[in-house]
Amino acid sequence: MAVSTVERVDQWLPVAVGDLTGALGDSVTVLPLVVALGALTPASLPHVLVGFGVFQIVWGLRYGLPLSVEPMKALAGLAIAGALTYGELVAAGLLAGGVLLVLGATGTLSRLQTVVGRPVIRGVQFAVALLLAQAGLDLALGDPGVAAVGAALAGVVAVTGYRRAAALVVLAAGTVWTAVAAGVPAPAVPAASLFPTGGPTLTIGAVEGTLAQLAMTVGNAAVATSLLCADLFDREVSPDRLARSMGGMSLAAVPLGGLPMCHGSGGLAGKYAFGARSGTANVVLGVLYLAGALVAGLWLSFPMALLGTLLGVVAVQLGRVALDTDHLPLVGAIGLLAVATNVGIAFLLGLAYWLARERWLA
Repeated sequence: MAVSTVERVDQWLPVAVGDLTGALGDSVTVLPLVVALGALTPASLPHVLVGFGVFQIVWGLRYGLPLSVEPMKALAGLAIAGALTYGELVAAGLLAGGVLLVLGATGTLSRLQTVVGRPVIRGVQFAVALLLAQAGLDLALGDPGVAAVGAALAGVVAVTGYRRAAALVVLAAGTVWTAVAAGVPAPAVPAASLFPTGGPTLTIGAVEGTLAQLAMTVGNAAVATSLLCADLFDREVSPDRLARSMGGMSLAAVPLGGLPMCHGSGGLAGKYAFGARSGTANVVLGVLYLAGALVAGLWLSFPMALLGTLLGVVAVQLGRVALDTDHLPLVGAIGLLAVATNVGIAFLLGLAYWLARERWLA
């Protein structure tokens, strides 16, 4: 009996070099965003990293797949750009978590995806990319020389064929810079408490941010990730099951200082590209995040101009995905309208246009 149990565990969480390198695939998008949040908002970086570490391990063990655990990018991007306060981010995270839990439990997620057209989702992504680029430019102008060095480094990485790793390399360079200049802080365990840096603030802006995030989550996290699980791993993981995971994860993490999180398809693809083939990659990355949480104060002195470059690189990466569409005018209009007004209004008007168009074409 004991042998069969070990065999099942080995099959579920094998130890392979690809899973060790594949662990980095998710951090390409996670770390730049969470470091920016820790530097520019009241979010507690140690608590945020603990949340990512715990749930990387939880889902690696639960699914046996290298599922991504990423920040909900629309909400994170809006908070970094100053379009949402931290309190509104907390409220939106709880709202999004609750809605996803209900959608997953009632099996309505797949039906909802047919209502929100993919061009509308791409428009929200483009809007977030523009807002991140705007925030990054403001920071970079504080010290153009430092920002230019970061941009040159990202360009070299991209030209050599490792475009996805450009943001991570800039982050690593800034981390080394900070460690040399300010030293590595003594390890400290973040205190466990409810809403350690502030509670939820429910506003119209928080609701609009939630709607924008759900548009991205339905298409790019639940549905797209479900398809990737089947395509890459020959595993059937329904969008509704993923919605329940994301909803429960966000509702558990946000009150303890974590971020609203999702199973992004880009992170799953990134892990696979780096060699991950099982949940072992999640366990490895989860342990690294937990270790990083102990010295998270290191990133609080991260050079702001270099952080601007980092946000610019993330914006370019997100924008490339957003512009992969046959409906560029709609995607561009949603993005520009979001910059001129806010993402919630842009999303609702874009959705109204899309539904009217579909009805007219029918």
